Amino acid sequence: MRCLALLLGLLVLHQTHCFEFVVEGEWETETSLEEQHGRFKRAILTSEEQEDFEAIRGDDITVKSYKVESRITSRFCHTTVKSSVVNSGPNAQSIGFNVQIPKRAFITNFTMNVNGIMFVGSVKEKTVARNLYAQARARGKAAGLVRANSQDMETFKTEVHVPPGSKIEFELHYQEMMQRKLGFYEHSLHLQPGRLVPQFQVDVYIYEPSGIASVETLNTLGEHFSGMAKLTSSKDKAHVVFKPSLPQQRKCENCTTSAIDGIFTVKYDVLRDSNAGELHVSDGHFVHFFAPANLSPLPKNIVFVIDVSGSMWGVKMKQTVEAMQTILDDLTMDDYFSIVDFNHNVRCWSEELVPGSTIQVAEAKKYIQNIKPNGGTNINEALMRAVQMLVKASNQGMIDPRSVSMIMLVSDGDPTVGEIKLSAIQKNLKKVMREEFSLFSLGIGFDVDYDFLERIAMENRGAAQRIYTSHDASDQIRRFYSQVSSPLLRKITVQFPEDSVSDVTQNHFDKYFSGSELVVAGKVLPSDSTTLNSFTTASADRLDLSLQTEADYLELDAALAQQQHSFTGFARQMWAYITVNQLLAERSLAPTAGKKRKITQRILTLAVEHQFVTPLTALLVESEEAKERLLADSPKDPKQGCCAGGSGMTALGGRTPVQMVHSIPPWVQMTTPAPPSHAERPLPDHITIVENDPHFIVHLPKNNMDVCFNIDSEPGHILNLVSDPGAGVVVNGQLVGSKRVEEKEKVNTYFGTISVFYQPDGIRVSVSTDRIDLTDGRNNHSFTWGATADITQDRVKVSIVKDSKVMVTVDDKITVMVLLHRVWKKHPTHVDYLGLYIPSNNQYSSQAHGLIGQFGQEPEVRVFNLHQGADPLKKEATMEVKGNKLVVTRGWQKDYRRDNKRGSDVFCWFIHNSGKGFIDGHYTNYLVPRLDSFLPLPL
Repeated sequence: MRCLALLLGLLVLHQTHCFEFVVEGEWETETSLEEQHGRFKRAILTSEEQEDFEAIRGDDITVKSYKVESRITSRFCHTTVKSSVVNSGPNAQSIGFNVQIPKRAFITNFTMNVNGIMFVGSVKEKTVARNLYAQARARGKAAGLVRANSQDMETFKTEVHVPPGSKIEFELHYQEMMQRKLGFYEHSLHLQPGRLVPQFQVDVYIYEPSGIASVETLNTLGEHFSGMAKLTSSKDKAHVVFKPSLPQQRKCENCTTSAIDGIFTVKYDVLRDSNAGELHVSDGHFVHFFAPANLSPLPKNIVFVIDVSGSMWGVKMKQTVEAMQTILDDLTMDDYFSIVDFNHNVRCWSEELVPGSTIQVAEAKKYIQNIKPNGGTNINEALMRAVQMLVKASNQGMIDPRSVSMIMLVSDGDPTVGEIKLSAIQKNLKKVMREEFSLFSLGIGFDVDYDFLERIAMENRGAAQRIYTSHDASDQIRRFYSQVSSPLLRKITVQFPEDSVSDVTQNHFDKYFSGSELVVAGKVLPSDSTTLNSFTTASADRLDLSLQTEADYLELDAALAQQQHSFTGFARQMWAYITVNQLLAERSLAPTAGKKRKITQRILTLAVEHQFVTPLTALLVESEEAKERLLADSPKDPKQGCCAGGSGMTALGGRTPVQMVHSIPPWVQMTTPAPPSHAERPLPDHITIVENDPHFIVHLPKNNMDVCFNIDSEPGHILNLVSDPGAGVVVNGQLVGSKRVEEKEKVNTYFGTISVFYQPDGIRVSVSTDRIDLTDGRNNHSFTWGATADITQDRVKVSIVKDSKVMVTVDDKITVMVLLHRVWKKHPTHVDYLGLYIPSNNQYSSQAHGLIGQFGQEPEVRVFNLHQGADPLKKEATMEVKGNKLVVTRGWQKDYRRDNKRGSDVFCWFIHNSGKGFIDGHYTNYLVPRLDSFLPLPL
C-alpha cells in the first residue's frame, strides 16, 4: 500500500476572532528507522478510538449537511466530501472534521470557509510549503492525519477552534484509480457522521464508455439501511444515491443517535468486447486497459514459506493454518508445490516440489495442522531454501517452461536469527531469484517491517499486502491468494506505433492474473492520423498471442462533453496518478543517491502540476490575502511501506523501471490501417468458396473452371468439408436456419460454425458468429470478433481481423479462411452467418476427402454441347465428370473477400440436385455427428 500521513497546522488571526487548528501527529524529520517506527505506533488509532470515530466532532454543534459525491469515469474517481457546521453552543470550542480516505488515494485539495474567511489549497514541494507556512506560524499545535488501524482506509483528522455562532464549511477532494480485483471494481466510502444530519447524501456517478456489465450496492451498512440506496443505470452510466431522511438515520424510533456507521460500497465491472483490451483517448492522453478473460490458467509452481516463530503463537498461527487449508485445496494436478516453515531453524515438508494431487494436499494439510510456533525468525535462510527448491525443479525439467513459479512468504516479524540485516537479505534474494520467479509477501500485524517485505516483493516481480490481526485475518490471506492463484498470461507487453505516444507508463508486465487488470497510460503526440493503435503480445498456456486495438482521437472527448456527471480530465490525471505511484516505487528501490534525487525531482514536478499530496509534497491552504496558512504534509511511514504501483494488483509482477518500447511488432505495417497478420496474406484469386445458404464454388485449377452446387440440408446438421486422416486435419461446418416467417415457408440454412481440428496436436479451432474458441482437450481459450489478434499454439496459427475474418493455418500446409457476415438484428428472416474460403493449393494427403477435400485430387472434367437454356440469360451444357454426364447451367455466385456487402461475381457451371454426380455419393454421406469428426471411409 502507498503510505499517506497528513500533518496539518494552522494559526488564523482575523480581527477579534481567533481560529486555531489542532491536529494530532508530528512533523516528519530526519529520524532513525527505529524512531520512525515508534512514531508510527503512536499514530495508530486504538480500537476505542475507532469506535469513537465521528466525521464531525464537537459539543453543542449543528451539522447542517454532510454530502459525498464520487465521479468515476473510465475507472478513475474524483471524490468530494463537504460538510457545513455551526457552533451552536454558548462557548468557543474545537470542531473536528474527519474523513477516512482510501490509502491508495491522493488528496488533491482541502478548503474551508470559516465565518467568511476562505482558505484555498495548492500543492507545493514540501520544503517550499513549509517555508511559506513558517512565515505565518507564530504559534500552533501539532496537527494531523492519524493513520487508522484498518485495511484500506486512513483517517484525515482536523480541528478548528471557533467562537460561538461560527459557521464552518469543510471541503476535501481526493482522487484514485479503481483497482480490479477478482473480477470487480469496488468503490468504498466511509460514512460515520456520529450524529443526525438534516441533509445527508451520497452520490456515486459512474460513466464507462465501453459499457457497464454489472453494478450493485453492497449491504455493508447493515440491515437498517437495506434497500435504501437507489440505483439507476443504462448501458454506459450508473447513478447510486443514498439519502436517508432524519427518521431513517435514527438507530431507533426515539433515538437521537445515528445508525450510519460503516462502509458504503459500490461494486461494478465493465463490458469487454475483446481480449485485446480497451483504448481510451482523451485530452491529449491515452489509457489502455487490458483484462482478458476466457483463457485457461497457466500451471503454477509455488513454495509456501511460513513463519512459525514464537511470535506467531495463538491467533496468528490459527488463522494462518485455516487459510492454508483452503489454499491447498485450490491446487490442481497441473500445479507443483511444497512448504517451507521456519523459526530459528528451517524445515521443508518436502525437499522437492510435488504435484497438487489429493493425496499430497492431504499430507500437506496434516503437516500444517501440527506446526507449533516457537523460537526466532530466520527469514534469509528460509527464502534461500525456497529459491533453491524452484531452481532444482527447473534444472531437472520438472517445471513446464510456460508455468508460473512463485514463492509466498507469510511472516509477522523482523529477522532475529542468521542474517538479520535487511539490506543484506534483499541483496541475497535478488542474487539467486531467477527472472521467471516471483515473490509475494504477506506481513501479519504491525511488528513486521512491511516496507522491507514490500521492497523484496516488488524487486522480484511480486506484490505485498499487510494482513491485519482481526477476526477475519484468514479471509484476508485467502483473498490475497485468490488474486494471484490463477495466472492467465506471462510476458505481457503493450506497444504503440513509433512517434504516436510519449511518456508511457510501465508497459511490460511479468504476469496477468484472472480478475485483475493491467493499465498503461501516456501522452498522445500530434499526428495526421485520427486513430491510435495499440499492440499487445503475451504468452498463455501453449499459446502465443498478438492483439491489436484502436481508438479514435476525438470520439471519447465528444462523448464526455455530453455527460453531466463525468470527470472530463480523467485521462490526464490517471496518467499522472500511475506515473507518480510507479516513480515512488522506483524511488524506494533506487540503487544510488543520485538516481534517487533524479526520481524525486520528477515526482515533485508531476505532483505539483497535478496537485497530488504525496510523501514529497504538501498542501498549503491559505486565505485569499495569504495572511493565514494551513499546511497539509505527507511524511513517509516506513512501517506501512510506501507507494505500490498505481495499478495495484493489476501490476503484479511488473518490472520497475521499464522503458517504453517504441518499436513496432514485425508483423505490423503502419502504412495500412491494420497489421497484415496471417489473415492479411492474400489468398489466390481463384479459390474454393462456400457462401450464403450454402452455395459451394469449387475451383478446378487444372481445368481452369469453377463448378457450383448447393446443399439443401437441415439446421443443426454438421457437414464434413475436408477430412484428411493422412494430414490429421478435419474441417466441418454446422448449419443454422433462417428465421421463420410463416410455417410453410422454406427455412434457408447457413454455416453458423466452422471447425478446424488438427488431430496430431489435439487442437480444435471453432469459429462461430459470436466468438472463436481454441481448444486442446485440456484447455479452452475464447476470443471475440472485437479485436485483431494472432494466436499460435504448437503447429496451429489463428489470425483474427476485427469484425471481418479468421484465418486458420495448420502446419503451414493447410489454410482455411472464415468470413463473418453480420445482418441487421431486427431483420425478419436473415441471421448472421459464415463464409468459407479454401485455397486449391492446400497440401492435402492422398487420403483427403469431404465435400471440398475430395477435389484435392482434381477429376477430369469435360464440358460440351453448349446450348440455349430455359432461361435465355443462362446457357446450358453437358458436363462429363467421374463417369457421369450431367446437365449443367452457366450461372454465377458471389465472392465476398474484397467487398463484404455486395461481393464480386464468380461465373461457374451449376450442378443441380445438391451436386449429385459431381461429388462422390450423396450429400447425406457427408453428415457427421460432431464438429471434430472425421468422415467414415469408404463412402
